[in-house]
Amino acid sequence: MNERITAFFGEYLRLDLSDRPVELWLLAITVTIVTYLALRMIMSLAGRRLDAIAQRTSTPIDDGIVSLIRKTRWWLLALVAIFAGSLSLELPDRGRAVIYSALVIAFLIQFGIWASTALRFTLDHYRQRQLKKDPGSVTALNAIGWVGTLLLWLAVLLLILDNLGFDVTALIAGLGVGGIAVALAVQNILGDLFASLSILIDKPFVVGDFLIIDDYMGSVEHVGLKTTRVRSLSGEQLVFSNSDLLKSRLRNYGRMYERRVAFTIGVTYQTPREKLKEIPGILRAAIEAQEHTRFDRAHFASYGDFSLNFETVYYVLGPDYNLYMDIQQAINLVIHEQFEKEGIEFAYPTQTLLLRRDDPVTASS
Repeated sequence: MNERITAFFGEYLRLDLSDRPVELWLLAITVTIVTYLALRMIMSLAGRRLDAIAQRTSTPIDDGIVSLIRKTRWWLLALVAIFAGSLSLELPDRGRAVIYSALVIAFLIQFGIWASTALRFTLDHYRQRQLKKDPGSVTALNAIGWVGTLLLWLAVLLLILDNLGFDVTALIAGLGVGGIAVALAVQNILGDLFASLSILIDKPFVVGDFLIIDDYMGSVEHVGLKTTRVRSLSGEQLVFSNSDLLKSRLRNYGRMYERRVAFTIGVTYQTPREKLKEIPGILRAAIEAQEHTRFDRAHFASYGDFSLNFETVYYVLGPDYNLYMDIQQAINLVIHEQFEKEGIEFAYPTQTLLLRRDDPVTASS
């Protein structure tokens, strides 16, 4: 075993263990162990102290620092300790370069972990603050986090390859050519991806909005990178491709701040003219008696086939459909009560048949 270890260090690191005093190796091992234990103790104490402070404060900064400390990997501390221990040895250039390269790669990977953790923590904190104000930001932040993490680790990978001596410029150029071929092969997926980004940036709808899409309707549950999921009124989940969804004509009731209501009632042709003049006032009073309404107009609009038609328009000061139905029901009851008091009859489909009797033809004698 000792011969194999000696051969490994001699062949790959060009170290001759035989000419190193035992004291130097013991010193290097001691420094390595002490450094590692000291670093673990410092990280543990710092994590507990900052965690206690974070529990007493409302600022997210200390919480973020605690999460970064907890994400510090043991192998990074071990490599730092090995590097510190190697300083007490007179190592050849190649051996020290191997240790240094390993330490740099470890720092790059740890940096990627720290950066992705910080990005995720920042986006989660911002998501919690924006959730009530703008539900669409939830999906937008998810997409931003996914793309940001992908670009971060791609940059870390390129830095590691560059540190190992690879020609990163040629690699990037090769990735560009290969990326074009991949893009052509998955253009439908990329179309949905860009459509998703368009939805997130332009925000034609957000999670929670009620949409009517052609013959389908429901509430938006999730906007993903490829599909959008809508929960229909009958309970099933509808899944739409993002690119197809943007090509459709959408009716977004989630953006409705107030609801315009127009309805028509008909009275019989036998209604006296004086009563006809009173009907617009009755309709207006019925609407203004309700809360959360704004009256617009009421007119004798047309002569129907079997009724005299009055058209009324008003606004419900809120998008809720149940509120609209409660108000319309109350208005209908008031109108019915007032018409009954005034002796005004509602029209219903009727037909009047006029019969004419001709004089019988008298037969000549």
